[in-house]
Order: sequence, then structure tokens, then C-alpha cells
Amino acid sequence: MARRMNTDKSSVKYTRMTDTGDGYIDLQFARRPTKVPWKSIGVACLLMAMGTTLLTIGALLVTGHIDTKYQDRMWPILVLGTLLFIPGFYHVRLAVYAYRGYQGYSFDDIPDYDD
Repeated sequence: MARRMNTDKSSVKYTRMTDTGDGYIDLQFARRPTKVPWKSIGVACLLMAMGTTLLTIGALLVTGHIDTKYQDRMWPILVLGTLLFIPGFYHVRLAVYAYRGYQGYSFDDIPDYDD
């Protein structure tokens, strides 16, 4: 196997880095400021409010506080209320935790509709 040897002097100037640094630069850890996804938070609040309303109406139907002639609408209202409440509550909780600055929560975790 042939070896290459650099016998001529190269024009590249090389300087050794100082040993005082730890090898990291500040820009390596800098993050861009996060944009608050207001539309997504608004949609999440709307979903949670509608889900809470439908779950309340469904609970009143189950307990008999609302007239029995509406009993056929009970299960669809409960299912729809649950389907609206769960994602709404989840994203509102993420937004509140990100606003309060809890570790591990960020506004980047909430999907944005501006993309």
C-alpha cells in the first residue's frame, strides 16, 4: 500500500485552539424565541368549552334532570362531548404549563395552524 507524504509546505495556516475552552460555543445552545400559537390555543379552548357543555348535558340526561323524551340523544352527546373535551383539555394544559415555564413544556409542543 502506497503512502502519501506531504513533502511540500502547504499554504494553509493552522493554529491550535487554546485548551481553556470546553469545546462548546454559546450559539450552539441558543434557541430562537418561540412564537405563541394563539389560533391553536383558541381552538383548544373552544373544544374544551364545547366538550364540557356536551358532557354536562349528557350527564343531565343520564341522571334524568332533562326530560325523558330526549333519552335517544344521550349517548351521541356523551361520545361527542368526550371527543371534544379530551384534545381541548390536553392542549390547554400544555399552553398553561408552557406559559408558567414548567420544565419540559414549551409552546413548540402545540401544533400551529400558521404553517
